[in-house]
Amino acid sequence: MLGIERSQKTSGMRIVLVAVLLIVATCIGGNVSAQDLKSWKDGAVKQSIIDFVAAVTDRDSPSFVPVQDRIAVFDNDGTLWCEQPYYFQLAFAFDRVKAMADEHPQWQQDPVMKAALSGDVKTIAEGGEEAVVKVVMESHAGMTTEQFDAIVSDWIASAKHPVTGRRYQDMVYQPMVELLDYLRKHDFQTWIVSGGGMEFMRPWATQRYGVPTNQIIGSTIELRYQLQDGVPQLLRLPKLAFIDDKEGKPVAIHRHIGRRPIAAFGNSDGDLQMLQWTAAGSGKRLAVYIHHTDAEREYAYDRKGHIGRLDKGLDEAAQRDWTVVDMKQDWLTVFPTLQVK
Repeated sequence: MLGIERSQKTSGMRIVLVAVLLIVATCIGGNVSAQDLKSWKDGAVKQSIIDFVAAVTDRDSPSFVPVQDRIAVFDNDGTLWCEQPYYFQLAFAFDRVKAMADEHPQWQQDPVMKAALSGDVKTIAEGGEEAVVKVVMESHAGMTTEQFDAIVSDWIASAKHPVTGRRYQDMVYQPMVELLDYLRKHDFQTWIVSGGGMEFMRPWATQRYGVPTNQIIGSTIELRYQLQDGVPQLLRLPKLAFIDDKEGKPVAIHRHIGRRPIAAFGNSDGDLQMLQWTAAGSGKRLAVYIHHTDAEREYAYDRKGHIGRLDKGLDEAAQRDWTVVDMKQDWLTVFPTLQVK
């Protein structure tokens, strides 16, 4: 009997030891649990992210970074959600122009606005940045900030992508949502630094990404303070205040964050300067490009893309050994699973 008891105790100790080892294993490499980054395929890319997080959060690591300096910045269009066949904010602008058409009969005589009314993306694209800005200014100004917030909230709740039929807010990338959660789990501040409109993103991005409103940076238009019947208001004016793209991104980061990020994520040449600025800092850094390679589940484009062109950035990523996410190879899924209603 004594031998049996000893055998049982030994077996029990082995079970406990195995359990302890499993717990320890989950704490190595950035505390990765079964639910962390579950839409990412195991491989070099996923491991590079895990290793980076482990290095900068381990107090015994020479690369340890204090919590207040754990800043990660993300582009939005093409990085956190889809941007094809054209920027979703432009789709919003088209819908706004159509809704406002009766109040602006003169738009029928304006080639750019007439194209917007008919959803003629090709004509708008041929008009370049000037045409896009015109459509955005005409459709995004002339109301208070509260009114604009409500308009965007109503639109994002129901507007649908022309190809997938999903709501635009369901076109976010599930692996990136998981990455945002994973970084915040390790005391990172996650910021959005996008060329898109700041006030277009704020009404919905916090709910979809978990990024606080005050950590969302984007392009802005001029505002004017006024009293309307004794009530203070901010009126949106048809004039650009700041374009948060290319060289503007490091400027915006400095102005709004005040610290150089240690991690940056983008998908196009418009994000190149943000990644350069991040990678140029001292200590361990993570610069990541999302490469759109999956024509079946999403879209495939890079050097010749009419939107989100990744040309110079792809070359620099290779030269500087930045991490490049191959969507087709590195993501097990792209978009969130829709809830059945």
